[in-house]
Amino acid sequence: MQNFALARYSKGPNTTSTDQKRDIARRFIIEVLNPGNMAAADDFLHPDFFEHSAPPGFPGNREGVKAVFLALYEAFPDFNYAVEETVSEGDLVVFRITASGTMRGPLLGKPATGKHAQWPEIHVARAKDGLIIEHWDVIDRLTRLEQLGLAPRQGAGEALDNAGW
Repeated sequence: MQNFALARYSKGPNTTSTDQKRDIARRFIIEVLNPGNMAAADDFLHPDFFEHSAPPGFPGNREGVKAVFLALYEAFPDFNYAVEETVSEGDLVVFRITASGTMRGPLLGKPATGKHAQWPEIHVARAKDGLIIEHWDVIDRLTRLEQLGLAPRQGAGEALDNAGW
C-alpha cells in the first residue's frame, strides 16, 4: 500500500536528488519561514504548489502559504521552527519540528495572550524540479492552545473521557 501512495503523488519525471530535495525543504525553513522572508517564498515553491493542510479561509497555493505565515508572524513576532529530525525518501521529505513563539497579537480569531508556547509539528513536502510542489502537516494545536491559556489543560485520562474514548 505504501508504494501505491507514493506513486499516486509522483507526477511525471523528477530529476532532483534526495539530498537536493532535503536541502530545498530545509533551506525554505531557514531562509524563508524563520526570518519571515515571504518575498523569497516563490524561490522555493513550485508554481503549481498545493497546500493540503491550508487553514479555513486560506487558499491552498503559494499565496495562501504566504498569507498564513504573515498572520502567524503578526501573532508570534518571535516565531521559530527548530528542525529536530529529517527523513528523505524518493520525492518526499519529512520533518519533525518544534515550533515556538510568544503570542503578541491575535490569530484566527483568538486574542493575544502574551504567553510563550512551544509545540510539535510534522511536515511532509514533495519536491519536483528543484522546488516544493506539495505540502502536508500535522500540528499539535491543542498543546499550543493550552500553553497560550486559550484551552483548559486536561490530564490524559480526562481528555480521552471528554473525547468519547
